[in-house]
Amino acid sequence: MEITSITINDTKIETKKGITILEAAQAADIYIPRLCSHPDLPPSQDLKSVESIYQGDTQYNNDNSLASQTHEGCQLCVVKIEGIEELVTSCNTMIQENMTIKTDLPEIHDFRQERMMKILANHPHACLTCAQKEGCSREPCSTNVPVEERCCPEFGRCELQRVAEYVGIRDDTPRYKPQGIQILDNEPLFTRNFELCIGCTRCARVCQDIRGVNALGFVFSNGETIVGSIKQTLKESGCKFCGACVEVCPTGALSDKDILWAERENALVPCRNTCPLGTDVPRYIRLIAEGKFGEAAAVIREKTPLPSVLGRVCFHVCETECRRGQLNDPIAICALKRFALEHDTGIWQSKVTIAPATGKKVAIIGSGPTGLTTAYYLARNGHSTVVFDESSELGGMLRQGIPEYRLPREIFDKDLKHISDAGVKFKTNVSVGLELTINDLQREYEAIFISIGAQQAKKIKIEGVELKGVLWGLEFLKDVTKGKEVQVEEKVLVIGGGGVAMDVALIALRLGASEVQVACLESREEMPAHEWEIQEVLDENITIHCSWGPNKIIGTDKVEKAELVQCTNVFDEKGRFNPTFDDSKLKTVETDMVIMAIGQSPDLFILGEEISVQITPSGLINVNDGDLSTNVAGIFAGGEVIKGPLSVVEAIEMGRNAAISIDKYLGGNGNIEEELTEQDTSNPWLGQDEDFFDNSRVQMPCLPLNDRTTSFNEIELGLNESLAMEEAKRCLRCDSRLHFSPIHLPPEKWQEFTLENIQKVPDIEGAFQLLDEDKHIIFIQGTPHLCQALTEQLNTNEKAQFFGFEEDPMYTKKESELLQQFMQKFGKMPESNEDLDDDLF
Repeated sequence: MEITSITINDTKIETKKGITILEAAQAADIYIPRLCSHPDLPPSQDLKSVESIYQGDTQYNNDNSLASQTHEGCQLCVVKIEGIEELVTSCNTMIQENMTIKTDLPEIHDFRQERMMKILANHPHACLTCAQKEGCSREPCSTNVPVEERCCPEFGRCELQRVAEYVGIRDDTPRYKPQGIQILDNEPLFTRNFELCIGCTRCARVCQDIRGVNALGFVFSNGETIVGSIKQTLKESGCKFCGACVEVCPTGALSDKDILWAERENALVPCRNTCPLGTDVPRYIRLIAEGKFGEAAAVIREKTPLPSVLGRVCFHVCETECRRGQLNDPIAICALKRFALEHDTGIWQSKVTIAPATGKKVAIIGSGPTGLTTAYYLARNGHSTVVFDESSELGGMLRQGIPEYRLPREIFDKDLKHISDAGVKFKTNVSVGLELTINDLQREYEAIFISIGAQQAKKIKIEGVELKGVLWGLEFLKDVTKGKEVQVEEKVLVIGGGGVAMDVALIALRLGASEVQVACLESREEMPAHEWEIQEVLDENITIHCSWGPNKIIGTDKVEKAELVQCTNVFDEKGRFNPTFDDSKLKTVETDMVIMAIGQSPDLFILGEEISVQITPSGLINVNDGDLSTNVAGIFAGGEVIKGPLSVVEAIEMGRNAAISIDKYLGGNGNIEEELTEQDTSNPWLGQDEDFFDNSRVQMPCLPLNDRTTSFNEIELGLNESLAMEEAKRCLRCDSRLHFSPIHLPPEKWQEFTLENIQKVPDIEGAFQLLDEDKHIIFIQGTPHLCQALTEQLNTNEKAQFFGFEEDPMYTKKESELLQQFMQKFGKMPESNEDLDDDLF
């Protein structure tokens, strides 16, 4: 890298060649205002106008006489170069050896204010000049400024606002006259309000030059720069709805729908942030789209030791929240996870680390997903970990409660081997509570984790339940999955609306029943089973009687009929399970067998009488929510034994949390994170695809319906490479907009929080703000004695590293304004002000 010398504001600077004055100044921490410039975008002067653009139904054609003209940009970044008479824009002027530059001359200041006046003349700005703007929420307006002349909801965090306040707004800036431009909010995800557009062309540049989508452009019309979509709608323009244009917009002209600023990052990437494990879903989908299947599998493995299992049975709430679903269909995230694991190249194996032995021993009771996950991470952290299970086969409900047509045994065994390879030991056919007590374990192990699951079927007492032909769903499932010979009758009625009930119904068909029906208390919308589970049952011609519960079972020696009663409500007004029935509405179903699948609960006999672990009124182990510890030192519990039935992914999350807590209890730092693939920089280029909006979700290849009921072969067959890459390319890449470089805002006047600086503060009325090492505001306070209050904070507030203050005799009002301003920007109180009531502000 070649270095050259320049001088800015009488300061000599060594900087690299081949960069602009703006970049050199920024590297030297010298601020130059700008609006059209963005650190990741080419200069606005490089962008060429297009033939025409649309703002909704209105078409704007390019002025042919100006077709060769370049976009002049905001010109706020002008500077003076010694030897050149005119001011030059620093964003597109390259540095030269020994160049001498001034950024703060009076003529520069005047020119910038003139340019800002031109910008604000075509932009609502009344709030920027209002004497009561600090902390104002804009509505209601105490000065009765018309709504259309007020600033937009970005007020308080707006880039234009910050730059305008730095440059200064001239008193003769004309009042804004609304143009009556239509607000476009009839398409997914984004709102476009061109009343707020300043023609900076950032959106068009990021769409054309960075994304390669070319859905946006600009024209010169009537002396103005007009920005819009290439065709009437974003859909027709080939927009890929990545949100990059919204991300770089310096005003509220482009904004996200229904996203609170305080929750912005989570809301913009809901797939990652609704995943209980925090799996980097966008990353592994991008890697699949790029054909890097091994890397995608490694990303998935970073958060779970049971990745192949999850590829089959995850309930994928991420898909429900996927933003692609607002266009047409959500991404098939779970199917892509399965695909990645089926095409795993093992590149992650060399990166798995096992810590040196700590000499600490942990007993895990139960080998379900919670127990296995806890064991895996504790073993990786160097603890000697032994899993006890009363069964002869490991897996708990993964093996005994999920039929093979959903989770083939070899898939689970593959993940189990990975856990075993980490050093976890297993002891099967050991019934803790009988031949081995928890007291016995306490003498040998420093920590015990109870994760026995909910493996006991809930039972109800109704007339006829003792008849031959009445079975219990969970016991039925276990017998089938263990390979026992299970006989079913011709006609089977399953009672229950959850996932177990759906599987019981499907299994009954596979075991030879000619007619299977399901009855459940819930309405179709209330059924606890997932939609795809219900659909599989309906696909196999099983009838579901919603809002009907069992009243009695009729028969002499064996089941002949079942009488159902209509359920009017499942839950009471407080949301508790408390069903009510209309006894006048009954119906009879002829059946030879009734299988009750109405829930399950844990069996806590393992605790014995000598261990005084606290139990909740609902029969679950009581734990500290923070660390899953019980009231007995060294005994932890997690999974269904403390929560009741969980999905597999929720159980794995519980296992991760347990491993963190137990590791800390044993003297570790609780770090269980793994990095199994090299961090890569995603390519921002998306390219064009005119059909992107309508590209529908690929359909999972499935076993033909006629072949399903004759075997336990897996129903879903998995995606091939072509289908997987096609589906992955439907992703909006929502996370990519968060990878843009931060914009360079005017400098804040913060000082280091030292006694020397505090002693320079007058001890008078005012308000101050404290910031942490990252310059995030953590405390705001008004006080009659600034110096004294700051000195007190210096002695008590360990996180504060910077501060700022304002003198104001109305210090309580100033405090309120600053708090309101913070709330408006972040949607919450500063962390050290959290004892204040948000609603007051």
